[in-house]
Amino acid sequence: MAAFVTKRLLFMIPILILISIVSFIIIQLPPGDFLTSYITQLSQSGEVVDEAMIEALKRRYGLDRPWYVQYAIWMRGVLQGDFGQSFEWDKPVNQLIWERLGLTVAISLVTLIFTWIVSFVIGFYSATHQYSIGDYVFSFLGFIGLATPNFLLALILMWIALKYFGLSVGGLFSPAYADAPWSMAKFIDLLKHLWIPIIVIGTAGTAGSIRIFRANLLDELQKPYVQAARTKGISETRLIMKYPVRIALIPFVSTVGWSLPLLVSGETITSVVLNLPTTGPLLLGALRSQDMYLAGTLVMLLSSLTVIGTLISDILLAWLDPRIRYD
Repeated sequence: MAAFVTKRLLFMIPILILISIVSFIIIQLPPGDFLTSYITQLSQSGEVVDEAMIEALKRRYGLDRPWYVQYAIWMRGVLQGDFGQSFEWDKPVNQLIWERLGLTVAISLVTLIFTWIVSFVIGFYSATHQYSIGDYVFSFLGFIGLATPNFLLALILMWIALKYFGLSVGGLFSPAYADAPWSMAKFIDLLKHLWIPIIVIGTAGTAGSIRIFRANLLDELQKPYVQAARTKGISETRLIMKYPVRIALIPFVSTVGWSLPLLVSGETITSVVLNLPTTGPLLLGALRSQDMYLAGTLVMLLSSLTVIGTLISDILLAWLDPRIRYD
């Protein structure tokens, strides 16, 4: 197992380097740059353009040089822990991302756990009670979850919380705790606001995962080895949990690779609607303003999450099915 994990980690290094190059090129594709847009905005508003500041920024970041020179400057800083300066916010990219990354990861991980637990329980019930009333009800709700846009569900839940419970659940904190230092009271306030983002972001993923797990488990339950095990007198619960569930989880677990970045990037519109201080709105604003270092770092972060998610999938798959380690 250790050799398997080490091999996968070594594969990650060239992939992450390639991801950083592609991420930087993508940000460079639109015509113009942030400084051009910034100068245009100042000119339109009648403000004086500080040419000395513009030239200093160009020299510092090589904005008047080819993209590969700019990439080399950026990567040199990245290797030293400096991801560059956000032109729009006039702050280091590190500071902007770390302010929001913790909350983003927390929401994403809790949502992923919520998705897995709900999908497993409902998928298991639907597969073992095929064509029952409960199966039909969960299937119907699953299709509704897939069809309902996240931002619309967010608006509905916000309206219900305000109208029937008198709670304003926009954002992750109440105004009194938004800028306060962390404490137990602030953590409890976070939990009061956290349930809506988790339900909203996890709904579509939960609905899809239920269908995947249900189909996989139904397929396994029809195989001859299950029938043979029943004839030996093994209890139904032990039989299903020991063999069919373990095998049915293989395609289910393999979705981790795209689940992590999907949770982080997929909550962008939801974060805008709910006013969440996460990386989604930050990335959207950076792409609009061509804030290349901030946007490039966030795109690279999302891409890296795909690689990390794939590594987690490989480890879980190797644990579920040891034959995978020797492929």
